[in-house]
Amino acid sequence: MFGAGSASAKLMLIGEQPGDREDRAGEPFVGPAGEVLDRALEEAGIPRGDAYVTNVVKHFKWKQGRGKRRLHQRPNTEEIAACRPWLESELAVVRPEVLVCLGATAAKALLGSKVRVTRDRGRFIESDLAPLVTVTVHPSSILRIDDDAERREARAELTSDLRKVAGRLDGRSA
Repeated sequence: MFGAGSASAKLMLIGEQPGDREDRAGEPFVGPAGEVLDRALEEAGIPRGDAYVTNVVKHFKWKQGRGKRRLHQRPNTEEIAACRPWLESELAVVRPEVLVCLGATAAKALLGSKVRVTRDRGRFIESDLAPLVTVTVHPSSILRIDDDAERREARAELTSDLRKVAGRLDGRSA
């Protein structure tokens, strides 16, 4: 599954892989994690239509759960490498001004193992991929937080990271 959005988008958001709903819909970030991302983008002042969204891995890796439920499995190195040509093609077409890696899998796949989301989130990292590159948490990680207060804080931090992106897109140094 390829990404969604304008080929002339200034902002590109890259996640790990499609989730179950995304896999069934054939479009990235349309499930629960997409709802979290949409809300954070809106609160940061970035219209979703101004961004191109995609994933490092283009297929949903899963195992059978109870009943018909398909449970997410993290993609391995070979699957990430196999999908790399498609991701590179998307980057070549979109040529974003700002690239945001959503989560550790995307950050590691694109920026290497030295980048850590918890340490490097919200700051801009030098990379040949785009003029401005940053990392933040994957929206799905917020959905896995049980405590309401912690979940609200994590959403606020994601929004804060995206506000910094919005500031750079607007020409402000955020």
